[in-house]
Parts: sequence; structure tokens; C-alpha cells
Amino acid sequence: MTGLVVTIIALLVVAAIIIYNRLVRARNIVAEAWAGIDVQLQRRHELVPNLVTVTREYVKHEASVLENVTRARGAGVADATADVPGRGRMATLSTHESELSRALGQLFALAEAYPDLKAATTFAQLHDSLVEVEDKLQYARRYYNGAVRDLNNRVESFPSNLVAGVFKFESAPFFEIELASRREAPDVRL
Repeated sequence: MTGLVVTIIALLVVAAIIIYNRLVRARNIVAEAWAGIDVQLQRRHELVPNLVTVTREYVKHEASVLENVTRARGAGVADATADVPGRGRMATLSTHESELSRALGQLFALAEAYPDLKAATTFAQLHDSLVEVEDKLQYARRYYNGAVRDLNNRVESFPSNLVAGVFKFESAPFFEIELASRREAPDVRL
């Protein structure tokens, strides 16, 4: 009888160790995925001042659009960190990055009104670079959100939720932003 009890306890300990290791792995994948997003956000923030500078040369009287882009970028840079933000900070970061995307959308709409700006090689290169960064940001966000989904499933599912509770594993927040390169389809009425 005692041999059976010892075997059951040993199996439970082994199961707990396996579950713990899977939770650690999932948490580390989320951190790695967040680092990928962080890199793309940094690249995005580095391109914005150059876009503003090039645009300023062509559209001196459109200061409000340029100020919005600069302000939104500043808020996003202030939020940047290599650590995975908690739910409250993630919501703030998502809001700031979406504001930057909307401001960049206004900047690109402004460029449509200035053919010389749109045709400028430097502006075109910066625009293309930003589109590339936003594509990579989209992929990084998908990877991160998939890693978060897997971690959250482990943290919230039985029996791993028991081990997660004992060792203080928490679910992670998803990251959603509106991208500047995402264009709305025009409203066509016939």
C-alpha cells in the first residue's frame, strides 16, 4: 500500500515539474516575442523624425499634422521598453501606437496633396521603409499574440492552472494596434 502511495506522489511531482517547465517555456516565448515587437517599434520610432523633417521642407503651413506625428511618436517612445508590459501598460502602449499610426496616416494623406513631396526620393524611401517596418511589426504582433494565447491557455487550463497559481504565473495581455500602412477601402457609391 505504501509503495502505491509513493508511486502516486512521485507521478504527481513529475507531472508538476513537466507542467512547470512548460509554463516557463511559454512565458519565455512571450518575452522573446515581445522583444521582436519592441525592435520593430524602435525602428518605427526612428523613421518618424526623418519623415517629419522631409515633409516639413515641402509643407511649411501644415504644422498641425507634423505636430501630431511628433507628439504621437514622443508618447510611443516614452512607453517603449524591452520588458513585456502588464495589462494597463499594454493598453496605454496600444493606444499611443494607434495614435501614431493615425497621425502617420494623416501625414501620408498630406503627401498625396503635394506631388513634389510624394515624388521626392527621400520621402519615397522613408515611406517604403516605414511600410516594411509595419509589415514586420504585423508579423511580430501575430507571433507575440500567438505566444500569449498559448501561455494564457496553459495558465488558465486545468491542471496546469494549479501549478501556475502556486508559482504565480499570470496570463499576458494581447497587443493590438492600428497600422499606418493599413488603408481603409474607399466608400464607392454608384
